[in-house]
Amino acid sequence: MKNQQLTVLLLGGARRVSLAELFKRSGQRIGYKVNIVSYDLSEEVPIALEAKVIKGLKFNNPEVVADIKKVVADYDVNIILPIVNNSIELASVLKSELPDVFVPVTDFENAKSLFDKAEAAKVFKEAKLPIPRTYSVISAQMPAIAKPRKGGSSRGIQIFNNIEDLMHLQDLHNYLLQEYIEHAREYTVDCYIDGKGEILVTVPRERLEIMGGESTRTITCHNKVLESLSREVIEKFSLRGPVNLQFLHDLDSDRYLLMEVNPRLGGGVICSIYAGAPIVDYIIDESLGAELQPCTDWASGTLLARYFKEAVFYEKD
Repeated sequence: MKNQQLTVLLLGGARRVSLAELFKRSGQRIGYKVNIVSYDLSEEVPIALEAKVIKGLKFNNPEVVADIKKVVADYDVNIILPIVNNSIELASVLKSELPDVFVPVTDFENAKSLFDKAEAAKVFKEAKLPIPRTYSVISAQMPAIAKPRKGGSSRGIQIFNNIEDLMHLQDLHNYLLQEYIEHAREYTVDCYIDGKGEILVTVPRERLEIMGGESTRTITCHNKVLESLSREVIEKFSLRGPVNLQFLHDLDSDRYLLMEVNPRLGGGVICSIYAGAPIVDYIIDESLGAELQPCTDWASGTLLARYFKEAVFYEKD
């Protein structure tokens, strides 16, 4: 008897080779063959080692929804997942327009506000969540950190030690200004929330080494403060599906501060999965209508160290 099949469409899969492998392994667990399709701007991306890569449009292109709908039809897609920040809003639109496809992502309005760092800081503050002191240009105290309001992977972030240099920053209105916390540890919490709103898992991990905004060395750790705070964030914003939350621990004042809410799979989620958090299994199982069980017995102290591996492409005849 042939295996049943599921097709997962990753929006911006690009480098997520390990994630594609884990989806295939999860399918094998229940007798399904999982096919991976990745929608990217180029066919020559590493995930081509494990997926069919579709060269698509930019996620802000007015035609992108129609283009992805065609991919969904052509490849009989069952699950759609946003992988990069600028695909989250798109996934939430597709969720409402493709009711027969499983798209575990928060609703459009939440996704829209969370994608803009300045808007997100505003709604975090309104929700009485702990965040770094946030400044206007007039009220800015030094040192300060300026983050582009939109975008990710730590691109464009600048630290200023005096107001004169800050005033020379072009398009200042397109940045979020916050206090710069010098002595801090960075944490991500990988979470999964089912369609009924039940929080099934929250796994904090310290980001020990970061390159291009992604963890290249990270370790899971039981932390009751972060787990409790993560649940508070999830409930206040009615988040759904895979979510990663970014926190800073200010070591000088022992404050845990919310930095970002990303309603998608994080790059370092692989560490949490190997620690025992069945996040990929949750996605596969929920898409099939299976009953999901909470996970609390994941292993603290699971260390992930990443390395580079080549994907080579040859000129086509």
